[in-house]
Amino acid sequence: MADKIWSEDKILQEDLERIAASEMIDWEMLRDKRILVTGATGLIGSLAARALVCASVKRSLNLQVAALVRSPEKGKAMLGAFLEDGLELVTGDILSPVAVDGPVDYILHGASVTTSKDFVDHPVETILTTLKGTEHLLELARQKQVMSMVYFSSMEIYGVPDAASYMELGRRQDVPGSARMAAVLREADYGYIDPLQVRSSYSEGKRMAEGLCAAYAHEYQVPVKMVRLAQTFGAGIPKNENRVFAQFARSIMEGKDIVLHTDGSKAHCYCYTTDAVLGILTVLLRGTDGEAYNISNEETYSTIRGMAEMLIEKYPQSGSRLVFDIPEDANQYGYAPTSRMLICSEKARALGWRAQVTLPEMFERLMGSMENS
Repeated sequence: MADKIWSEDKILQEDLERIAASEMIDWEMLRDKRILVTGATGLIGSLAARALVCASVKRSLNLQVAALVRSPEKGKAMLGAFLEDGLELVTGDILSPVAVDGPVDYILHGASVTTSKDFVDHPVETILTTLKGTEHLLELARQKQVMSMVYFSSMEIYGVPDAASYMELGRRQDVPGSARMAAVLREADYGYIDPLQVRSSYSEGKRMAEGLCAAYAHEYQVPVKMVRLAQTFGAGIPKNENRVFAQFARSIMEGKDIVLHTDGSKAHCYCYTTDAVLGILTVLLRGTDGEAYNISNEETYSTIRGMAEMLIEKYPQSGSRLVFDIPEDANQYGYAPTSRMLICSEKARALGWRAQVTLPEMFERLMGSMENS
């Protein structure tokens, strides 16, 4: 099975094999089990579903992976190569009660609205998808008496950190001076979110969904954990992906200028997709019920501007320059409020997880994958 080709995208193929070969995960806990993945056509959910199948085959685990999809056609187009090796497509919409025949041992709940502009243009749908969807998956977990469930939350639940959270990052000389004063955030640190701003539909929805998970863990003993993901990217992103990392990568690849619609002073951490999936699986199998875990590579902390400058310096052959085009009403783009947050993942590291992919390597692998697609 070592020579089996899971994807024509060689970077994605390497990522699947990297996850399957990882010794961070106690794979024997998944032997002969069935795991349901929602958001299975999204970036992280699809990688998790495919990597679990890959690991099952390579390690002879007899693991069954059920991928919940709204569109069977889209599911087959993305995941069809895995259907003969333990993946099954379950058609359903998380806005309705989720029905899955047979046992379910584990749940990875990653379905969510993820496009920033949708948070502003469709705040009602953003909130309801988060809350009603999570309620339906928690009810399924309760009904099936699952062994563990992980809800994919976001670093955006931290909002705008309080000034008291900021400290000097003396060891990070690679970060511009102004950004070395950053809010170092652990799981109990929460900043301000204005619930009356429509952009808050995403962050407030994530906060409430986490509260619902904690409530189900307390009242009904549902073994659910939450992972707060830093912005995550890597091989296999959709061709129409428009988040900043994809825009930057395309600009470099096409020899175009990198255009910023803000001053680029916002700073936070990132995470490569393989690191994120391994973090999610670590929390699934070792995390404490009702608790949240940051999944973030602290070494990737950078301003948006610094990230753009790093790419221009690393790929001088592109001829790309940094250009600012700041509109009068930047809110139309759905950008999160400006802040400088270093998301601390020591709690996840205590479970045995480690982020391994650096920011330059993240972009190298992203662009390699984009060239293959």
